[in-house]
Amino acid sequence: MSRTVRAPVEADHARVLAVLDSWWGGFAGADGTRQRAALLPRLYFQHFTDTSRIVEDDGALVAFLIGFLSPARPDEAYVHFVGVDPARQGQGLGRDLYEWFFALARGRGRTVVRAITSAGNAGSHAFHTRMGFVAQPGPRQFEGRPVQPDYDGPGLDRVAFVRHLEA
Repeated sequence: MSRTVRAPVEADHARVLAVLDSWWGGFAGADGTRQRAALLPRLYFQHFTDTSRIVEDDGALVAFLIGFLSPARPDEAYVHFVGVDPARQGQGLGRDLYEWFFALARGRGRTVVRAITSAGNAGSHAFHTRMGFVAQPGPRQFEGRPVQPDYDGPGLDRVAFVRHLEA
């Protein structure tokens, strides 16, 4: 098997959108489908390619990370969206992508990485916790996870994470 890790190109936008439903197992139904697609507009595949990665095995998409360095908060970086083919989960792909991003952020002077996940996504919450992220306190809880109500708009509750990078 030949693995390629590279910066995304604009043509990857459609490839990533095409796997979202199957990789998320239809999480949150049709509403979840719309939310996931809306979170990944083409602009990420045009303007944030140097801080994002696509992983392919023999040309097939198996993982991706879309991230950026905050222009408004010069000490922060943000992991916007990550996906790993469920058939490849548990093989370290997600961890490798995050570690790559942490190193990139650290190398560009960033000391904080932020990320969010849906309040109902227990697997994502567990993964981020294993990666050293801390969920920020929120005014509500969902299944024991602190929630930021309406974080991404009305009814779009999120768990907000922060990880401080070691020097």
